[in-house]
Amino acid sequence: MRRAQGIRWRAGLDQQGFRLHGGASSIGLTASYACQTIYRNELLRRFVLKLRSLDLDSLRIFRAVVETGGITPAAAQLGRVQSNITTRIRQLEERLGTSLFRRERNRLILSEDGARLLTYAERLLLLADEAELAMKPGGLRGTLRIGALESTTAARLPPLLAAFHGAYPDVHVDLVTGDTATLLQRVARFELEAAFVSEPFDAEGFETQPAFSERLALIAPKSMPPLRGPEDLRGRTMIAFETGCSYRRIFEAWLAEAQVQPARVMELASYHAIFACVVAGAGIGIMPHAVIESLRAEDQVQLNELPPTFGHVQTHLVWRSLQPSGPLKALQTMLASRPGAA
Repeated sequence: MRRAQGIRWRAGLDQQGFRLHGGASSIGLTASYACQTIYRNELLRRFVLKLRSLDLDSLRIFRAVVETGGITPAAAQLGRVQSNITTRIRQLEERLGTSLFRRERNRLILSEDGARLLTYAERLLLLADEAELAMKPGGLRGTLRIGALESTTAARLPPLLAAFHGAYPDVHVDLVTGDTATLLQRVARFELEAAFVSEPFDAEGFETQPAFSERLALIAPKSMPPLRGPEDLRGRTMIAFETGCSYRRIFEAWLAEAQVQPARVMELASYHAIFACVVAGAGIGIMPHAVIESLRAEDQVQLNELPPTFGHVQTHLVWRSLQPSGPLKALQTMLASRPGAA
């Protein structure tokens, strides 16, 4: 085998895409990696150049199709005819030279390029809305799209949002609930401007502000003997949200430290359902004291405190590391100035 004395290559760009022309018999892994990197960067450069010719109306139509999962519901949401939505999506795909959706069971699913465009679209539309509002006289107005845990929504946010609405009546708050993992993903994709999430979570790429301090409690049926430690839960059923829930991870970590595994996990979608199943004797659950107090049913279950390292957690407001909008700044200020702020 002839030994390559060096690697010489040049990049050529034609209508078919990016080509590398090798001057050695074997380019090797390093040059191959360089080829892939340059190819990806060239595609990104082309993509950004095409974005410059996009209009905001097309991006709003694209986002509506993503949010609703189809042409028909997007047309209903926007008050347009279906043919107009179909034409605008087709024109957008032709302009970008890529397919933004794939069809699965009568639904439109984002393609990889579509997901990339959505990230830019959310940022551009948010900035455009903020610029338009900044030019209008009067007080703060617009839409604040935030997410929160179900427990935070039920027990913590009502007085905060009531005060926010009183101070900024022209700001529409669009609130969605979810678990910590899902909310972080939606903030990262700019589907939400901010979200209230609970420890533990990976804060890389986010700005955070402490919001609420929570004490967690294990709730057990009143018929069950008092819990002395995690060993008493061996072989019993854990009742919790799905795996993205921060409180479930804390529950599992507490059991794992004692090398205890529950016999099974019953996954439910609401605290009301979890509480009712515990009362009925189906298993053991975990939830913040604030939620238990809001249910006004402390006397229906056995309350058990967790050690402080597991039982004391912080809820944070998180947002992307970009300039927050005016409504989000107002919410941050109100959150920091309220009595007993975390």
